[in-house]
Amino acid sequence: MPRKYQKLALDHLDASLLRYASLREMPPPQKGWIKAVREALGMSGQQLGKRLGVSKMRVATMEQAEVTDATTLKTLRRAAEALDCVLVYALVPRTSLKQTLQKQARREAEHDMARASRTMALEDQALARDEVGKTVETAAAALLDKMPKSLWD
Repeated sequence: MPRKYQKLALDHLDASLLRYASLREMPPPQKGWIKAVREALGMSGQQLGKRLGVSKMRVATMEQAEVTDATTLKTLRRAAEALDCVLVYALVPRTSLKQTLQKQARREAEHDMARASRTMALEDQALARDEVGKTVETAAAALLDKMPKSLWD
């Protein structure tokens, strides 16, 4: 994808994901969503099993698998449908995608600068601390501008 379109896609996805930011702080119910919704609807495991075309024991297994992170999206989607719900699936960044990229670019620039600084110090050409900071920020900005795939190596 050309760089200018990649930046547009990043901006668009970042803006879309902002709607989900409040969900970062919302933990799932301890007993899992399937069981929590089923119980809130006053539905038994046997009744949910009938709607899914599975046994009551299979429903208990599904509910336990969700709690232990051993379920699949397919199973969650089927359960959601049977409970007249919609499965909402998203990867919500801790901050923003842009900030994640900036942090990674800064790490890479600091790593590169640390290697260069050792060599420069050996040659008695070390930069002052504030110069190092400015150089790291400039290098990070240049990395972001190019956004090479090697940013994540």
